[in-house]
Amino acid sequence: MQLTTEAKPKAEGAENKKTSVKAIVIEQYGGPEVLKLADTEIGSPGQGQALVRLAMAGVNFVDIYQRRGTYARQLPFTPGLEGAGIVEEVGEGVTTVKPGDRVAYTGQPGAYAEKSLVQADSLIPLPADLSFEQGAAFPLQGMTAHYLIHEFRKPKPGDVVLIHAAAGGMGLLLVQWARRFGARVIGTVSTEEKAKAARQAGATDLILYTQQDFVSETKRLTNGRGADLIIDGVGKTTFTGNLEAAALHGHIVIFGAASGPADPIVPNALMVRSLSVSGGSLQNYLLTRDELMHRASDVIEGIKRGWLKLRIFKVLPLAEASEAHRLLENRLTIGKLLLATGAATA
Repeated sequence: MQLTTEAKPKAEGAENKKTSVKAIVIEQYGGPEVLKLADTEIGSPGQGQALVRLAMAGVNFVDIYQRRGTYARQLPFTPGLEGAGIVEEVGEGVTTVKPGDRVAYTGQPGAYAEKSLVQADSLIPLPADLSFEQGAAFPLQGMTAHYLIHEFRKPKPGDVVLIHAAAGGMGLLLVQWARRFGARVIGTVSTEEKAKAARQAGATDLILYTQQDFVSETKRLTNGRGADLIIDGVGKTTFTGNLEAAALHGHIVIFGAASGPADPIVPNALMVRSLSVSGGSLQNYLLTRDELMHRASDVIEGIKRGWLKLRIFKVLPLAEASEAHRLLENRLTIGKLLLATGAATA
C-alpha cells in the first residue's frame, strides 16, 4: 500500500449515485484567494474505497505547494490530504473499516470537504478518547516525526539535535520525540513567542534566526562541536548553513522546502567532516498497511500516555481555508491549523 497525493480515478464498479457536498475547489494555481467554497458532487465508494463524512481537515504546507502549482495537480481539484471523521459507506472488498467507525487518515486527496472518498486501507481507527481535532492533527505530522526520528540517526542521550522551525506543528512534535530519547534539542524560531512554545515542548536552547545566525549560535552552544542530527523542513534558507552547523559524523535530514528548494552541493564537500545527508518523504515510509499502523499506533500511544502533546493553534471553518493558508504561509502559526467542516459531530 503506497499512500499517494495524486488524484485517483473513480474506482471500477462504483455506483453512479451522486451526493452534493460543500468543498474547497481550486480552479487555477495561485495565492490563497484561489481557494473557493463550492457545491460539488461525490459518488459512492468503489472497490477498496470508503466514503468518509469529515469533521476536521488538517492544513499542511504540502497543500500550499499544490495550490501554488509547485506540486502540480490536475485542475480543478479539492486540496487537503489529512482528515478525521466517520465512515459513512464502504465499497466492495473493504474489511478494515465499516460504516460508523471513527477514523483518521493522511495521504489521500480531497480533505477540504464535507465528505471524501479515500482508500479504505489508508484509514486509521480513531480511539474514542481522541477527539476529531486530535485525529486530524496527528497523522501527517505525527507519523512524519516518527520516521524522521527513527529511520536515519535515532537520537541517544548526549546527542545534540538541531530542529528548524521548532514551533510549528511539525517542529513541536520533533522536539518532544527527540527529548523522549534523551537528546539535547536546539530549535530555531522566528519570535520570542515561538521560542516560549518550543521551550515548553522541551527544547533546551532556542535560536531566533531573525536576530541570530543559527550556524554560529549552534557552534557556540555546543562549544564548537555542532549538531549530531539536523532535521530541516525549511530548505533554501537553511540547508547550506546546516553543512557548517553539523558535527563531525553529523547527519542532516531534509524533508521539506518551506523557503524553496535547497541549493545544490558538491558531494565531495561532505568528506571534509564526514557528513551524511538524507531526504525523506512520508509516503515512502507508509508502503504497507502494517507500516502505517505501526507508526500511527506509536503516535497514538504517545498522545494517550501524555508525553506527546498536540498543540492546535486554531480551528477555522471550511469557508476560511484561504485565511488558514495565509497564516501558515506567512509563518504566523504555533502548532497545528485545522479546518472544521461541521459534517461529522459524533
